[in-house]
Amino acid sequence: MSRIGQAPIAVPTGVDVSINGNVVTVKGKLGELTQELSSGITASIDDTIITVQRPSESKEHKAKHGLYRALINNMVLGVSTGWTHSLELVGVGYRASNQGQHLDLSLGYSHNFLINIPSDVKVETTMEKGKNPIIKLTSHDKQLVGAVTAKIRSLRKPEPYKGKGVKFVGEQIRRKAGKSAAK
Repeated sequence: MSRIGQAPIAVPTGVDVSINGNVVTVKGKLGELTQELSSGITASIDDTIITVQRPSESKEHKAKHGLYRALINNMVLGVSTGWTHSLELVGVGYRASNQGQHLDLSLGYSHNFLINIPSDVKVETTMEKGKNPIIKLTSHDKQLVGAVTAKIRSLRKPEPYKGKGVKFVGEQIRRKAGKSAAK
């Protein structure tokens, strides 16, 4: 049995869950999310507990059992507490600023990157003297905030020699030794 798929999902107060056929809708103080279940996976709710069942022991059903349970759990947590990702810009002259939902990044290239952030994601930038700029992304949708974070990080991934680039706050970059001088 799938350990993840078997685990029940506790619904906190203030979160409304409705299941219509194979569509699960979760509403909370931060927003509303829907997820369509596929291939015979079913969900049921008893008071404040959601359970996900599968029709057979096939490999595909086992995999989707845990997947949909995790997606529904992420939806419940997202509309109640939200998801936050923080990125740090490491490098000389790297800057970040935002005007509403427009993020302006200076990452050492000849041009700045202008990124339109989706309306469901709140963006915050902080720049303090002597510290690296921080970009904080917050949303109720874990998949969306993860995709936006990955897009920003892909513009300048951290490199292993000097550690420059866009990295997660607290991420440890594995460093390599550079060339040694010949004697």
